[in-house]
Amino acid sequence: MRILVTGATGYIGGRLAPRLLDQGYDVRAMTRDPARLRGVPWAARAQVVQADARDPASLPAAMSGVDVAYYLIHSIDAGGDFSAVDRQAASAFAAAARSAGVRRIVYLGGLSPAGGEEGLSAHLSSRQEVARILLDSGVPTIVLRAAVIIGSGSASFEMLRYLTERLPVMLTPRWVRTRIQPIAVRDVLYYLIGALGVPTEVNRSFDVGGPDILTYAEMMQRFAAVEGLRRRIIIPVPVLSPGLSSLWVGVVTPVPKAIAKPLVRSLRTEVVVRDGHAVRRWIPDPPDGLMPFDTAAAYALARVRERGVETRWSTAVWPTRSPTRTARRAARPKPVETTAKAAGTAEPAGTVRTAGTLSPSILGTAAGRGSVTCAPRPPGEPTFTDPHWTGGALYVDERSMPVAAPPNRLWRVIEGIGGENGWYSWPLAWSARGWLDTVLGGVGLRRGRRDPQRVRVGEALDFWRVEEIEPGRLLRLRAEMKMPGDGWLELRAAVGDDGGTVYRQRAIFLPRGLPGQLYWWAVSPFHAAVFGGMLRNIVRTAEATRVSPAATARR
Repeated sequence: MRILVTGATGYIGGRLAPRLLDQGYDVRAMTRDPARLRGVPWAARAQVVQADARDPASLPAAMSGVDVAYYLIHSIDAGGDFSAVDRQAASAFAAAARSAGVRRIVYLGGLSPAGGEEGLSAHLSSRQEVARILLDSGVPTIVLRAAVIIGSGSASFEMLRYLTERLPVMLTPRWVRTRIQPIAVRDVLYYLIGALGVPTEVNRSFDVGGPDILTYAEMMQRFAAVEGLRRRIIIPVPVLSPGLSSLWVGVVTPVPKAIAKPLVRSLRTEVVVRDGHAVRRWIPDPPDGLMPFDTAAAYALARVRERGVETRWSTAVWPTRSPTRTARRAARPKPVETTAKAAGTAEPAGTVRTAGTLSPSILGTAAGRGSVTCAPRPPGEPTFTDPHWTGGALYVDERSMPVAAPPNRLWRVIEGIGGENGWYSWPLAWSARGWLDTVLGGVGLRRGRRDPQRVRVGEALDFWRVEEIEPGRLLRLRAEMKMPGDGWLELRAAVGDDGGTVYRQRAIFLPRGLPGQLYWWAVSPFHAAVFGGMLRNIVRTAEATRVSPAATARR
């Protein structure tokens, strides 16, 4: 049986695909960017296909020869009309599945309240609309409707964990008294796989939930008990609106406001299983029963502490951009390599180079151990991904330093950057930038990293995202903090002309209009401390055989 798994880089899809492979199924993993599956252990056993559910022309190849298609695509970004995005994607997917002769669609949606869709949040309403589109597609469809999913790395679990850990006393909105039937991610995956055995004539929705019905306040108290914390003091305040609540969640937890807002609005609605667990007729409970909330929370917390988080909510990229723009950006030239030295010369210690289309007098001089130069790019030379709105402006803060250590030791430090290891320079400045980003509605620094030593393309890394990895050589991060332009940070382990190890570091900024230009000029005086300190401390950490990365990062 050939199975198509959409959302293969997401939280559920990234867990479902390897379990299907382990059971011997022929899995085709669909993603808009195959590079995001590079380095994922199970991807080598699957067929990876590039397609976008909003681009009908890309779907026939993905659907060809498929027996069962899992639809695990959601958009939740409050900054755009995610209902329209969901509708467009589901409609295109349903039509493609019907044309390709797919025998079954399986969709993971959201629970609905007893009163139907009246008063539903836009988030839950969109989930119900997608379910209707798929059920009416002409392809037999199983819709599994779940509420809060408890598992390491899920947005719901991270929100619950951080609120409980960080706030011993809470002034809470009314939604913390709403009843919810959470379900363990293990049981969600069990039902998704179990749907393969449901007869093809079955075309309907099923409610799925764990054995406990709790209020959000009760979930926080029970999580506190699981973690060994004192009982939380929870004081309900009726004046806190969902908008204010999402700001509060965005400040306290790693979940940014754009995602917290639709989640919080959904928590106002009571979501419990109301069909009498009808799914049991076709998919019996797991052999050891559905997992209670306390057990699911304990398992998730253990995975977090053991650095064994399989997938995280932050790995997913919400499909809010148009597919044509995504394709246009993907087709642009790759980064142009620049050098900070003349050909045939030795790499000077602490070389710094700043380049751009503006004059040296505007860019000024950066401090550091070495020279600073500024030169315009040659006419016609492509910029870093060459966005159409840049007007040709490109700013680069480029630094390098020889390292008295082998390249593999330097690479271990580079790959371990961020999260608990920090950013190897001026922690106060990084913290301030993270808090500013949070206040502006961005992701801040709280996303951390999935694994303390290894990263994969597409993973979130604090307020960066891993865009490219060349193992042992290059780590390129794309900035996701709020700023008027696009930014990247490149960290390289290289070999100099003399055969020695060289650490090369580039911060690249593509301004968006005048605000972008002003932003660069405002922050450039701090680059010597931030990027210069990063350069020196990364080199020191690589050279220090007995010093942990975390210890040097705090210097």
